[in-house]
Amino acid sequence: MDTQSAKNRIQELSKELNDHNYRYYIEDKPIISDYEFDILLKELEKLEEEFPHLAEANSPTKRVGGEVTKKFETVKHKYPMLSLSNSYSKEELIEFDERVQKLAGKKVSYCCELKYDGVAIGISYKNGHLERAVTRGDGTQGDDITTNVRTIRSIPLSLRGDYPSEFEIRGEIFYPLSVFRKLNEDREELGEDRLANPRNAASGTLKMQDSAVVSSRKLDCYLYYVLGESLPFDGHYENLEAAASWGFKAPSKRNNLITTCNSIDEIIAFVNYWEKERSNLDFEIDGIVIKVNDYDLQEELGYTAKSPRWAIAYKFKAEQVETKLNKISYQVGRTGAITPVANLEPVLLAGTTVKRASLHNADQIAKLDIRENDIVQVEKGGEIIPKVVGVNLELRPADSKPTAYIQNCPECETKLIRIEGEAQHYCPNTWGCPPQIKGKMAHFISRKAMNIDGLGEETIEQLFEAGLVKNAADLYHLNENELLALDRMAEKSVQNLLEGVEKSKEVPFARVLFAVGIRYVGETVSKKLVKYFKTIEAIKHASFEELIAVDEIGDKIAESIIQFFEEPKNVQLIDNLQASGLQMESTEEDTLIKNIFEGKSFVVSGVFENYSRDDLKKTIEAFGGKNVGSISAKTDYLIAGDKMGPAKKEKAEKLNIAILSEDEFDTLINK
Repeated sequence: MDTQSAKNRIQELSKELNDHNYRYYIEDKPIISDYEFDILLKELEKLEEEFPHLAEANSPTKRVGGEVTKKFETVKHKYPMLSLSNSYSKEELIEFDERVQKLAGKKVSYCCELKYDGVAIGISYKNGHLERAVTRGDGTQGDDITTNVRTIRSIPLSLRGDYPSEFEIRGEIFYPLSVFRKLNEDREELGEDRLANPRNAASGTLKMQDSAVVSSRKLDCYLYYVLGESLPFDGHYENLEAAASWGFKAPSKRNNLITTCNSIDEIIAFVNYWEKERSNLDFEIDGIVIKVNDYDLQEELGYTAKSPRWAIAYKFKAEQVETKLNKISYQVGRTGAITPVANLEPVLLAGTTVKRASLHNADQIAKLDIRENDIVQVEKGGEIIPKVVGVNLELRPADSKPTAYIQNCPECETKLIRIEGEAQHYCPNTWGCPPQIKGKMAHFISRKAMNIDGLGEETIEQLFEAGLVKNAADLYHLNENELLALDRMAEKSVQNLLEGVEKSKEVPFARVLFAVGIRYVGETVSKKLVKYFKTIEAIKHASFEELIAVDEIGDKIAESIIQFFEEPKNVQLIDNLQASGLQMESTEEDTLIKNIFEGKSFVVSGVFENYSRDDLKKTIEAFGGKNVGSISAKTDYLIAGDKMGPAKKEKAEKLNIAILSEDEFDTLINK
C-alpha cells in the first residue's frame, strides 16, 4: 500500500472506530460486535506500525495505552479551577438563593446537577481533537495526565457535530462501583490489600506511569462544565446539551442527572430526590451542585477569594449510626494477612442489620484510637461494607485502655510480621496455621481454579479436622472407606466427591497454576506464565530477568514466584500434584484453539436438564465466548432454559437476539 492510500485508510478507520466508540460508551447502542471492533482496531494498529509518521496523537489505538510517563509535567490552568463553597442544610440553600436574588435584582434560573465524588479534570480541545488533560492540582496549576486520560473510553478523542474551535470541558473521573468491587475482589484473591475507596483508587490510577494499566482499569467520566471564548450559548445548561451532541458523556435531563430550576422549592425537590436515590447509582456522589445558569449573571455576581458567588455545593450527610463495639477480633486469610474486625452491638444501617465492621489494620485502629467498649460511629462506604469511622469520646468508659494490637497469630501463636511498605500484619506460618491451610485448599477447589464437584469449604473443614488432608495434594489420596466414616457422608456423596477429584486431573495447566495460590498470581497472570513458559519446570527454574520479560509480570510478581519455589514444601506440593496426574504442561485448551464463539457474548437464563448454569458458562468460555449478566444490544445469544423470566425473552426478541435451547446449543458446539 502506498503512503496516500495508507493515509486515506487510516483516516477512514479512525472515523469509523470513533463512531463505534461513541455508540458503545455514550449512547449504549452498538451496531457491531466487540470482535468486529477489534478487527478494525488491529487493522489500524498494523497500518500505524507500517506508516508511523501517519499515526495521530488522538488515534483510537491510544485507547489501549502502552505509553510510559516517567514524570507528569506541571501545567498552569487557563481558567483557575476554584472550589465551591459547601452547605450542609436546606436552610443554607435558602440563604444562598436569597443572596443571589438580592444581588441579581431579578428572578434567577439555576442549573442543578450531581456532585460526583471522583477526580476533577480539565480537558482542552482544539479543532475537534483532545489536546491536553490536566488535574485540579492547587487550582492554579495541575499535572498533565493526557496520556492516561486518552485511555478512558467515555472521553472522546475527536469530536462530532458543530463544536467551537477551541474550548475546555471539565468533569470528574471515577470508578464505577461495580468495577471497583471487582478490582478489590481480584486484589484480595492475589493477597493484596483492598483499596480503601473508589475516589482514592481513581486518583492513584490516573497517576500510574504505564497507560496500559490505566486502560485496563475501566475508569469512567462525566463532564459537566464548558469554558471558552466562543461557546454557542449563554447558559450553562444549554452548553452542556450542546456538549452531549459533540460526543461527550454529559449529564442529561433524560436520566434526571441534571435539571433547571426556577425556584428554591424546585432545587430542594431535586436535592431530596437524589438524597434517597443515590444508592441506586453505579458511581458515588456526595451531594448536589447548584449554579446560576446565565453566564452574564455569573460574571456579574463574581467571586470571593476562594469560590464563585454564583454556585454552591449541598453535601449529603453519610448515613451513620452509633453502636457499641463489644470486642475486636482478628481474622487470618489464606495468605496469612491479619484483618481486625469490630464485633458490634447489632444496629440497623442503610436497610440492613450490621453486626461486624472491618477495622482494616493496626494503623487505622491507632489513628482513630478505637477501643473495646467504645461507642463508635459506623457508616457504609463505596464498598457497601460497614466501616468504623469515629469514636464518641464523651461516652468512653473511665477505665478504658488503648487497644494493643496483637503480636502473635490468633490461630497458631506464631509471631506476626509486617512487610515494609504494607499496611497489614502477616502470620508467616504458611504450612502450620489452620486458617491458611484451609483457605489455600478452599481456593484450590474454587470454581475459577480446580472447580471440584462434591467439594466445598465445609467439606474441606471436615476433612481437615478429621486429619485426612493437610494440603491440596492430599485430596488425591482420599479413599471411599475413610470418607464413609465421616458424619453426613453418604455413599452417593462420597462417589461424587471422588469422581470430582478424579475429573479435576483434566483441568488445564493455567487453572492448576492459579489454584496453587502463588501470591499475586491470579487468573490472567497464570495464563501469561503458561503461554510463555509452557511447563511447570520452566516456571520453577525461571530467573528474575526471565520472569519480568513476560507481558504484565512486574518485579513484585516475579519476586513472589521465586520466593514460592525457594520453599521446599511448596516444591514438594507441586511434585505431589504432578505425581497425582494433574496437568503441569500447556495443552490445546490452554491456548483456546476452539474459538468458534470468539467475539460473541451470551446470556444464560433459566434451569437446564443436562447442564448446570456454571457448566454452560464454562463451555461458552472454553470455546472463546464471553458471558454477560444482562441482555443488551451487544448480546449475541440468549440460552433459554425452563423458568426463564418472560421479560428476558421479550427483550431478546425485541433486539433480534438469537435464542437457543439447550439442545440447539449442543448442536452448535458439536458442528
